[in-house]
Amino acid sequence: MMGYLKLEDHKLLVDIIKNEQLTALFQPVVDLTTAQFHGYEGLIRGPSSSKLHSPEVLLRVATDCGLREQVEWLCHKVLNQSFQRLGLPGKLFLNISPDVLVRRSLDTLSKSMFFANSHEEVTQVVLEITEGERLLDYGPELLQDAVKRCRDEGVAVAIDDLGEGFSSLRLWSELRPAYVKIDRHFVRNIENDPVKAQFVRSIVEIALQTKSTVIAEGIETVSELLLIKSLGVDLGQGFYFSRPHATPMTCLTDESMVFLRSQGGHSKPMGEVTWGRDSLAGRNIIQMAPCLTPAVSNEAALGWFEANPGSGVVPVVKEDGLPIGLLARSDLIGSFAQPYRRELYGRKSCTQYMDNKPLIVDKKISVQNISQMLGNAERRHFLQEFIVTDNGHYFGLAHGQDVIRVITEMQIQAAKYANPLTQLPGNVPIHEHLDNLLRLRVPFCACYCDLDHFKPFNDMCGFSAGDGVIQMTANVLARFCDHDLDFLGHIGGDDFIILFRSTNWESRCQRILKMFGDTVVQHFTEEDRIQGGYYTENRRFEREFHPLVSLSIGAVGVPPGHFTSYMEVSRIASEAKKQAKLIQGNSLFVNRRYKMESPGYEAMSKNPEVFSGGGVDQGCIDEFLPIKPAA
Repeated sequence: MMGYLKLEDHKLLVDIIKNEQLTALFQPVVDLTTAQFHGYEGLIRGPSSSKLHSPEVLLRVATDCGLREQVEWLCHKVLNQSFQRLGLPGKLFLNISPDVLVRRSLDTLSKSMFFANSHEEVTQVVLEITEGERLLDYGPELLQDAVKRCRDEGVAVAIDDLGEGFSSLRLWSELRPAYVKIDRHFVRNIENDPVKAQFVRSIVEIALQTKSTVIAEGIETVSELLLIKSLGVDLGQGFYFSRPHATPMTCLTDESMVFLRSQGGHSKPMGEVTWGRDSLAGRNIIQMAPCLTPAVSNEAALGWFEANPGSGVVPVVKEDGLPIGLLARSDLIGSFAQPYRRELYGRKSCTQYMDNKPLIVDKKISVQNISQMLGNAERRHFLQEFIVTDNGHYFGLAHGQDVIRVITEMQIQAAKYANPLTQLPGNVPIHEHLDNLLRLRVPFCACYCDLDHFKPFNDMCGFSAGDGVIQMTANVLARFCDHDLDFLGHIGGDDFIILFRSTNWESRCQRILKMFGDTVVQHFTEEDRIQGGYYTENRRFEREFHPLVSLSIGAVGVPPGHFTSYMEVSRIASEAKKQAKLIQGNSLFVNRRYKMESPGYEAMSKNPEVFSGGGVDQGCIDEFLPIKPAA
């Protein structure tokens, strides 16, 4: 029975090849920045009444019958002829298995694939190597050679379904394709899956280094499109734009074109984030929601709400990206429920029923500030979404309830892990914040702060006085931190850490030392201040002199990619702190082993000052850079 079926399939397949019974379909590949068509992917269907109608079944049977090469050859011929006959613009993307590519490249590629009409036809072609197909009879060297032959003849190469198989990254690194197509699995519901978003973000970052163009397959919804575009993906393909068709459209619909252009350019990759850890963007409560333009009618807006039953409001955004209002479902439906309103105003602009005074905030605003704004604003702003912008342009929506939820979570987290004396974040949030900065590849400077000669002072004056000095230190450190950029934590005892993202971190450290020196003396008598310290009796009942309490800061610049965990940063910062403690008085010691893109760091590197008399090992000068403290 099985032999009969295989024989029947073989006969059917031979008839298809002989009579060229294949139908060409095309699906557009869209430039997400210009809203223009970059090209089309060519797709094949067998005879509609045949069990080989599906391309998956057709190719599987062709492989089983040993006719895979002939079938792919015919597919390319039919697709190219249809593409030329229809006069479609841009590139023609054709799927090809690795084995067939290797065998066909041994002959002149243009002749073997029926692209002999002109050189321009050849340069229009992009061959998509199906990543899921394994290379059966040839090694990677022959595949690389085949790809080189393609380039020599002006044919671009793409890796299809990136992420579907196990050899994706290896193929990418070996072949260096002009295009990489992300498998639709990573696009589907990406707005609800941060792991998928991180995968796509990583692909975009690698593509920037390899000069490959990224195509996202399988875009079906506005939400998927918004997030894909915000991650920096160049090109998109999917049912949202168009289904495969024998006579495809040559430009986007007006609605899709206006929507794409209204979203502006790509957002910055996450590795270049510029907002603070407690901002709206940093707390991931912004929804990448679609928007309407003033050109959309009330009738069309009602249709949009019917197609999106979960949305209560939709922003109205001008074509230049500037938001002008919020249209609420209830307001539109309530008006249309009145007699003749739909007939009279259905064709009018949707701006007629929108709220033209919505709450609009920038994505960099802290959740604490927006919480205060919501508390002082009208009740409607808390009960519905508000608009979030990026440098004045529409970015997304957020809800007041989400802000309150985040504020509550922050308060619980802070209370759980805060140091009981200073109420500053303790070790757990310190480690989490350090790892987060490293993961996002954000440059920062880690400053380990420690009090010198604190124990004898605490023993002599009592723990209450000691606690007062620690609290005073925390207040001084906090005063010179930018709370939207920098992070201050209390490691324990008299140890603190500051993670500076402020570029002027060196001058901030110098001002910390100056204020600490001016303030700490208030905890000593005038006699102690005059003689620079005080005497106590040691365990042998001998008078022993102790200097005044001072502050040492060990700093290390952390450029992106140099460290992988908080433990590495902690170790280097601790070494710098130990060197700082060798310097008498309030001191700053900078590890200059790792170059930081900071004006302050550049100035220090050009004008190094070695503190004399501080007991610094001169052999460490190349590795560490001590800075003379402010007077």
